[in-house]
Amino acid sequence: MLRKRIAIDLGTANTLVWVQGEGVVTNEPTVVAISTDDNKVVAVGEEAKRMLGRTPEALLASCPMRDGVIADYQVTKALLAYFIGKVVGKVYFLRPDVMICVPAGCTQVERRAALDATLAAGAAHAYLIEEPLAAAIGAGIPVSAPSGHMILDIGGGAAEAAVISLGGVVTHKSIRVAGNKIDEAIQSYLKKKHNIIVGDQTSEEIKIKLASAVELAKEEKMEISGRDLVFGLPRSIPVSSTDITEAISGILSQIVGTVKAVLEDTPPELAADIIDKGITMSGGTSMLRNFDKLMTEETGVPCQVAEDALYCVVKGTGVVMENLDLWKRSVTTK
Repeated sequence: MLRKRIAIDLGTANTLVWVQGEGVVTNEPTVVAISTDDNKVVAVGEEAKRMLGRTPEALLASCPMRDGVIADYQVTKALLAYFIGKVVGKVYFLRPDVMICVPAGCTQVERRAALDATLAAGAAHAYLIEEPLAAAIGAGIPVSAPSGHMILDIGGGAAEAAVISLGGVVTHKSIRVAGNKIDEAIQSYLKKKHNIIVGDQTSEEIKIKLASAVELAKEEKMEISGRDLVFGLPRSIPVSSTDITEAISGILSQIVGTVKAVLEDTPPELAADIIDKGITMSGGTSMLRNFDKLMTEETGVPCQVAEDALYCVVKGTGVVMENLDLWKRSVTTK
């Protein structure tokens, strides 16, 4: 057991790294800054995120993951190499075993790209596990039991709803609409209603501070700054939580629709279990205020956010990595 075992939740917004014996060691944004002259990686993670929207011509800060899957192979490889190097050090004799999560709805080509990028980044063996299953294990759901459990994993790029029984995914649906699309909805709402353009980081800040899935009893406000669409000059305006709830309602109803579609496809025996146990929500976007309340109202099924929602997927992947023999059926390897 000299070889290190690493689990990586390579998300659209954040990358989390788990190491056997140490737990979760890294939580950084999935952003890479590259020098356009020689294609060298200049910064990764937190440092690169601070450069987003602020880079000169010689630098390009980009997010290599789109909608939960790899959009830029070379940049993703550099990102994985950075995180693996951070864990095992610059000089290592035994290359580590690495497990990556992929959306349940991703294609064979996307799966192969994830395996190849992991091996090219310095892994001895690469393994893949489906995100809903990893999230359910990380949320402490007894997935091996012969009863139905529903997990809704909402990250930055994709939302996935799945029914899990006997250690496998029975039925699932994924929609490439999640946290990033909520940010975009806020941006387009401000553009239409207030003629002001804001950047990605400002819209994310608005989402964290003001957004709520259902209207708040007491309205909240904050001052935001952006560029005036008409005059092209900087301008500040007050924004209320009611505005933002209206702005994101369309995106949230798409996610609710996905959950309803999965419930419609669920075998009757498992549907009865889900009504008893409810829906468990995981992922960063599930922490949006009152989202569980909206989900319960719309589906009629009790809904709760998992403890440590942001870390569910990476912790579950870590559990599978520690017990590979038990989970052989659920893991793809190369």
